Amino acid sequence: MGRGGVSLHFVLGGARSGKSAFAEALVSASGLRPLYLATGRAFDAEMRARIAEHRERRPPPWETVEAPLRLAEALRREAHGDRAVLVDCLTLWLTNLMLEDHDVPAAFAALATALAAPLPGLVVIVSNEVGLSIVPDNRMARDFRDHAGRLHQRVAALAGEVTFVAAGLPLKLKG
Repeated sequence: MGRGGVSLHFVLGGARSGKSAFAEALVSASGLRPLYLATGRAFDAEMRARIAEHRERRPPPWETVEAPLRLAEALRREAHGDRAVLVDCLTLWLTNLMLEDHDVPAAFAALATALAAPLPGLVVIVSNEVGLSIVPDNRMARDFRDHAGRLHQRVAALAGEVTFVAAGLPLKLKG
């Protein structure tokens, strides 16, 4: 179990909202060994810079494991009673699934099964809330928004705590 007996904490927010820093602080405060499960891929200079920025914020003893596609497997393998796992982020994972034409509903089901276990230790999952804006103008973007909304609902239903972060300020939604 993590901080306060909660084993799964879901953190949502917009781009540059402070959600990752909030999630990192949760993991650091847990007293457990911190592990960063990275879903992003360094496919261009801007993404490489974002990854570097995140790494600089996480000093030792943080470990990093990359899980761009097989997130459920990585969680089952890496979660331990003495470890706090930070998944950052679900929307990058969804992007990877869609761009590589994976079975998105099957991947969601596998993740839900892994999260329902429950996993030992603390798991903090970060994701971008993308459903608060205008309707996207193309099919892929609409599919992405719809998949993200469904994924967020599933993860939030399984989480003991859910926090929305805006302008660096956390708003507790559940727990």
